[in-house]
Amino acid sequence: MDPGSAVGVQIHPNRRVLPDFLQSVNLKYVKLGYHYLITNLFTLCIIPLIIITSIELSQLELHHLAQLWFHLKCNLLSVLAASAFLIFGLTSYIMTRPRPVYLVDFACYRPPDHLKAPFHRFMEHSRLTGDFDDSSLEFQRKILERSGLGDDTYVPEAMHFVPPRPTMAAARDEAEQVMFGALDNLFLNTQVKTKDIGILVVNCSLFNPTPSLSAMIVNKYRLRGNIASFNLGGMGCSAGVIAVDLAKDLLQVHRNTYAVAVSTENITQNWYFGNKKSMLIPNCLFRVGCSAILLSNKSADKRRAKYKLVHTVRTHRGADDKAFRCVYQEQDDAGKTGVSLSKDLMAIAGGALKTNITTLGPLVLPISEQLLFFATLIMKKLFKADVKPYIPDFNLAFDHFCIHAGGRAVIDELEKNLQLLPEHVEASRMTLHRFGNTSSSSIWYELAYIEAKGRMRKGNRVWQIAFGSGFKCNSAVWEALRNVRPSPNGPWEDCIDNYPVKLID
Repeated sequence: MDPGSAVGVQIHPNRRVLPDFLQSVNLKYVKLGYHYLITNLFTLCIIPLIIITSIELSQLELHHLAQLWFHLKCNLLSVLAASAFLIFGLTSYIMTRPRPVYLVDFACYRPPDHLKAPFHRFMEHSRLTGDFDDSSLEFQRKILERSGLGDDTYVPEAMHFVPPRPTMAAARDEAEQVMFGALDNLFLNTQVKTKDIGILVVNCSLFNPTPSLSAMIVNKYRLRGNIASFNLGGMGCSAGVIAVDLAKDLLQVHRNTYAVAVSTENITQNWYFGNKKSMLIPNCLFRVGCSAILLSNKSADKRRAKYKLVHTVRTHRGADDKAFRCVYQEQDDAGKTGVSLSKDLMAIAGGALKTNITTLGPLVLPISEQLLFFATLIMKKLFKADVKPYIPDFNLAFDHFCIHAGGRAVIDELEKNLQLLPEHVEASRMTLHRFGNTSSSSIWYELAYIEAKGRMRKGNRVWQIAFGSGFKCNSAVWEALRNVRPSPNGPWEDCIDNYPVKLID
């Protein structure tokens, strides 16, 4: 499904950044101040009435008036104190509430045509390397035929040579081409000044050189010296959502700034030249790709932004040994390094998905679906009833689905588990066909497909969902702020009219 060890910068899904903590505290202040104010206003009106009505007017003496004045004075002071408390809480709440995060625009890299790898050329090059035996070559041929990939996917320059040239220099060239290609397009379309970018997050699972990929971007675009830059490694195909989640948290702390998130995977140095079947699958599925997105917390950007970030939900199953090792980088018996995919991968992905949607469901589903879901859960867990788990109708919550194009089996499994229709997974299948598994950037090629088809309308909600080594399942939910058109020089610009294509079973 995706390469990468379980190494990297991990952020606990239940973390609280400082503004979130302050917001919850100040919300309590608001509630306390409100209740205190109402109570004292009630007392201010009722106590004098009780005193007056309990004493006949003819018997009203000076000490009664003094008592009445004392209660009025105390309650007036309490009302003033409660009002001040309420004003303080409201002011603090407004100042520390989460800032909206807007997606101004994004760009996906489209490699040049000479990097295309049709099936016949792929198999011929695999044969000519001399590293694969007949059984391995036949296995690769069958995987390609069933993969859902088309003939127009791309492999890096180094893999077009015979024999291949997977050097460090070639890997750097690949990284620069894809990252700078996506960023050049992003900056051209948004006209953002690079000096205004305050946050940079880059994720690439298997290639982490020194200086880092984020440093390469800082150097290329002369980004400012106090930029908050991060480089996420070893986190697999779901790291694109992690990058967004990290950028979102940083945008709560850093005011009035832009964040750029770059998601890619490097293939040049991570091609497997052995004969272990479980390690050959990534060779057949992974292809060149990269995405770059521009996020903002500036209120002025709402008018030109495409989307608003609604939710991010992250699930990590790394505490389970099977889940931890199901996507594992290691050496085979011949000492050749590759990424091994476990036969339990789809079952583990299904478990991670269930955990993720259990958290996401209450945030996005209508109350009717939530009640049915939790009623079934209670029947199964508490009463041990033999009932099938209720699958919520996510069509009631989302208009579009961007399921990580990890492979045909991944898309098939989610289509079945979430009870989706063919049109819901069209973007994922067509992205897999046109670009292959581009790892963490695939969900952005899918969103670009939906835009290119003219299907994104104002108010539509999009669910991006990705799986990654570790094992992780991560979700991001976006809401369209306008009828979205594709940005210039998009990845589908030259071929969108040819899609969707009919796939052979």
